Amino acid sequence: MAAVATQPQFHVLAVDDSVLDRKLIERLLKTSSYQVTTVDSGSKALEFLGLQDENSEDAVSFSSHNQEVEVNLIITDYCMPGMTGYDLLKKVKESSSLRDIPVVIMSSENIPSRINRCMEEGADEFFLKPVQLSDVSRLKPHILKKSTKCEDLNQNKSGTTISSSTNNISGNR
Repeated sequence: MAAVATQPQFHVLAVDDSVLDRKLIERLLKTSSYQVTTVDSGSKALEFLGLQDENSEDAVSFSSHNQEVEVNLIITDYCMPGMTGYDLLKKVKESSSLRDIPVVIMSSENIPSRINRCMEEGADEFFLKPVQLSDVSRLKPHILKKSTKCEDLNQNKSGTTISSSTNNISGNR
């Protein structure tokens, strides 16, 4: 039990307009020890991530309430009314603050052109529905890859600061 408690719990944002599919993915993720937030649309996902239009008061309060919660991965249905999973993927990958979050697309339709388009736009995985526990086990490497990227970025930033201050010190001598 102690080993489970010391492992970081990764947070997944699950997006699906189908209640049944949302409950299934939530149960699979929780079974695999993920913290899960579910929403029923791409626009609500953007609100949760803090990317919604500024003119929506609900979006501002919703996103500011959840800003402290770090999302480690987004898993979204492809075909949803309003904003598709592909549209959500594009918005996330266009955002400088969110582009490193892995995005997984799910669909009940096996359409190779759709799968290729999502992968080319930056999706990390494409799952066919119904999602199974074996699919969920393929998520962790993407989350760990993101964590490693962030650590490397932080090390590079501090390395740059150190080297530039070293240059300044040696330039003053």
